[in-house]
Parts: sequence; C-alpha cells; structure tokens
Amino acid sequence: MRALTYQGKRDVRVETVPDPRIQDPTDIIVKITSTGICGSDLHLYEVLGPYLDPGDILGHEPMGIVEEVGPDVHSVAPGDRVVIPFNVSCGHCYMCASGLHSQCETTQVRERGTGASLFGYTKLYGQVPGGQAEYLRVPFGNELPIKVPHGPSDDRFVYLSDVLPTAWQAVEYADIPPGGSVTVLGLGPIGAMAARIALHRGAGLVIGVDRVPDRLDRVSAYGATCLDLRRYAKGKELGDAVRDLTDGRGTDAVIDAVGMEAHGAPVAKAAHAAVGLLPDKAAQRLMETAGIDRLTALHTAIDLVRRGGTISVSGVYGGSADPMPLLTMFDKQIQLRMGQANVKRWVDDLLPLLVDGDPLGVDSFATHHLPLEEGPQAYETFQKKADGMIKTLLVP
Repeated sequence: MRALTYQGKRDVRVETVPDPRIQDPTDIIVKITSTGICGSDLHLYEVLGPYLDPGDILGHEPMGIVEEVGPDVHSVAPGDRVVIPFNVSCGHCYMCASGLHSQCETTQVRERGTGASLFGYTKLYGQVPGGQAEYLRVPFGNELPIKVPHGPSDDRFVYLSDVLPTAWQAVEYADIPPGGSVTVLGLGPIGAMAARIALHRGAGLVIGVDRVPDRLDRVSAYGATCLDLRRYAKGKELGDAVRDLTDGRGTDAVIDAVGMEAHGAPVAKAAHAAVGLLPDKAAQRLMETAGIDRLTALHTAIDLVRRGGTISVSGVYGGSADPMPLLTMFDKQIQLRMGQANVKRWVDDLLPLLVDGDPLGVDSFATHHLPLEEGPQAYETFQKKADGMIKTLLVP
C-alpha cells in the first residue's frame, strides 16, 4: 500500500510499504477514505523527530470502510463505515470506564511513562502505524471504531477522530459559565472549532486571537470577536485589549490551542533548533530534562484569564521541565486543565450534531482536499501557513 512516512526533520514522503494484516482476533483492517493532517503532525515534522524512526507511518485522523475483521469481532462487519479515534483505547479498563480513554491502562506506554498509545505518534506513544495510508490495522475492533451512517460525505464525520472531541473537551475543561466569556489562543483547526463549540454551547463572548488573516476572518464569520496578534506586540497590550472587552477583569476562561510552537519565544525557538541538530538519544535527554518549550501562549493565557478563572490547554507541549510562573498562577487562583482528548468520552455528545443538521459547520470546515500523494507538499504548506491552508483532508 501507499503511506505517508517520516524520513527526517521537514522530510515526509509517500512510499510503498507492506499492507497491514490481522494480528489479533479482535483486529480490523480499514480501507481509508479520508485522513486529516493535524497541527500535532507538525510537531513531528519540526520538533519531535528524536522519537521517530525513518519509515514510521504518520497520521491519526482517519476514517474509512471496514475491509476485514478478526474472528472475534462482532460489533462491525466488512462494508461498515467507521471513524477511528486517535487514542488506541481498549474501552473496558479502569481508565476507559472512567472516561479517560487517553490514559487507557491496556495501551499505556509504561516504559516511557506516558499515557495511552496513539496512532502515528512517536515512540512516546507506542510507535503505532498511523492512518495517512491506504489501509490501517485497528485493534479493539469491538470497542474502538465509531460506526457512522453511509450517505453524507466524509467531511461530516471524519473530525470525530480528533478535531471535534479535542475542541469539545477544550471547551468542557474551560468550564465557561452560562453566558460567560472565553479567549481562544490560536485559530488553527482546534482553536477554530473550539470557538464554534463555545458559541454553540452558550458563551456570551468568544474572543479569538491569531496572527494569520485567513484564520481571523474565518472565526469572525462565526460570531467571535477576533484580535490580530500582530497589533499587540508589546508587553500587556493584548491583555489590556481583552480586559477592555470584559469590564477590566479578563475572560472567565482561556483555551490555549497553540502549544509549544508559539511565536515570540526566541530562546526556546533556538532550543528547538538545537534539539533538531543532536543525535536522537541526546535530543531525547535534553527534551526530557530541560525546559525547551516556547511558552508564550501559556504565559499569555495566564495574563488574559480573570482571577479565579480557568485555563484549558489543548495545544501540545513537549518539554518535561518547563518553567511556570507559579506565583502569579497561585495569586490569581487559576484553575488549569489539560490533556489529550478522550475521544470516545465525547462521541455521544457530538454525534447528534452531525446526524441532525450541521450546526458546527463541519461540511465546509476543510480548506483543502488533496490526494495522499500530495501529502508532503501539504505538510510544507501547512507548516508555512500558506495558501489559506487551515485544515487539509488527504484522500488515498
């Protein structure tokens, strides 16, 4: 089959690799019909290479048609249409039963001290082959796939794999009071969808912050108040603008949908570059013992949130010893929630919004639909924020 593979920093290629096969009685094989490129994939493209091997298959936002099932699979059958969550979760351990599928005890990567395995996402999370490919082996065939109806285009359902549950959890964790306010930092796919969900769920004021005009225009069109970060380059200027909109307090909540590759952190940017020049083992040690993240977005969130408010972090961070302004966080009595989305936890909330109409605008959410073979060019374009690219679906 053809699959998009990691080959080195900023080097991904579509290659011919062996077809996946049934390995466990509850495995299924899915023929992929659509697969997204996620902002988290850019972390692999740019920063997390020390945890990848050349030839690793990327991608964790797939859907398709069941091609083959193991002998113990009874919940789906060949021909069924399914979306595959990015968490590899068993569905029946203590953590899954608690709604914490991203912490699945069956697939935790204990030798790395990390949570549940993820499709297409490094040795830190199990080095499981990903879904930017023609076919995908999916374990836990009775519990993991999300069965969806035939009929509507893939765009209606594919975001159940990651974008929708990640954005939904970001809003849930933000704990915005009815009619309250939230600032969303970063208006890429997750931030843009989080803004839509916050408005759908009754937020009175949603402030979106980014520096890319296409992203700002897109979120403004959905009813958010957008601030162009390029206008607020000094000190507390962005904070003052948000406080001006909220009676001097700051918003009830802030969602950090940016993560470790924020702008405005030259020292950490240099650390990212240095990591990329080191041998893998040395780079891993540095990432695991030093504060290398670009924390501008998180520090901004701490400034923007009102006293007693909540910060919800959905953007990915990779450093293990990052400095945090704990004095300010304690003084402001800030609540902080974060973590990988627990995809299956939110499916029952989201499916009705996809079957009965399209209130979140998923049908038109993708800005680009491209063949899988154009995946390498798409990664480069997305990384450069060029050509108006915000969300891309690859079609094998």
